[in-house]
Amino acid sequence: MLGWVIACRDECAQVLLDKLENAFGPLARCRAINFRRGMSSNMLSRMMCDALHDTDAGEGVIFLTDKSGEAPYRTASLMSHKHSHCEVISGISYELLAQMLPLRESLSSEAFRNAIVALDADNVSSLWHQQQKNPPFVLLHDLYAS
Repeated sequence: MLGWVIACRDECAQVLLDKLENAFGPLARCRAINFRRGMSSNMLSRMMCDALHDTDAGEGVIFLTDKSGEAPYRTASLMSHKHSHCEVISGISYELLAQMLPLRESLSSEAFRNAIVALDADNVSSLWHQQQKNPPFVLLHDLYAS
């Protein structure tokens, strides 16, 4: 089963998790991280790192964030590069998560990423999809040295 870390500004993450659990019952390997005003980036990183390790059963973890570029998205993006089968999604909603919930048990992290973006491509994206639009920066020196 894929782990879920729902990370949003203010209380949105806990609200989403509470709504999901009210509708579907307790969710294993799922944590909410609320990034509150005045919280340091270091504290956010520590909370998200703990959540990553708590939710990972070996199949991977999906970071579900509200907005690209916000602190939870940036922190998850940095963490995802250090862990295999870790995806970062932005633009989530309750309806989208409710639709994707059953797929946590059957899809790989990469297939899950593609499926969730396909459901609402106008509002949802992933770190991987963003990187495909904007390839990594390469120094000219590195190009000519090859």
